[in-house]
Amino acid sequence: MTVEYSAVVGEVFDRRGFALALHEAGARVAGGRVEAFKSRFYRIDDGVIAAGEAREAMVHAAVAILPGRGEDVRRRLAQLTVELLGRYVRPVEGVRVQLTCEVRELEVYEKVVLP
Repeated sequence: MTVEYSAVVGEVFDRRGFALALHEAGARVAGGRVEAFKSRFYRIDDGVIAAGEAREAMVHAAVAILPGRGEDVRRRLAQLTVELLGRYVRPVEGVRVQLTCEVRELEVYEKVVLP
């Protein structure tokens, strides 16, 4: 999972807590193992949201999963992700924060785990 977030929410976004919660709950929804989940976070210092006003912010999660899961599973994973973002991103006074998620299937994926 790759998460991009506006700099203004950096201090109010419990990224580690969110990732750990999503890894556990996401494994149940997608039928995977917690060990397979990986999360990366990128702060956006330069971005434009909506009309470009400073009171707009975002947190966007892009979740990539192995092929074979149906649309229902992908939809539930997206809904779960946005719900958890709502728990782990606290409001910022005067700022409207958009929480979004996309779930896509990986076409090709290779993994090696070193001892």
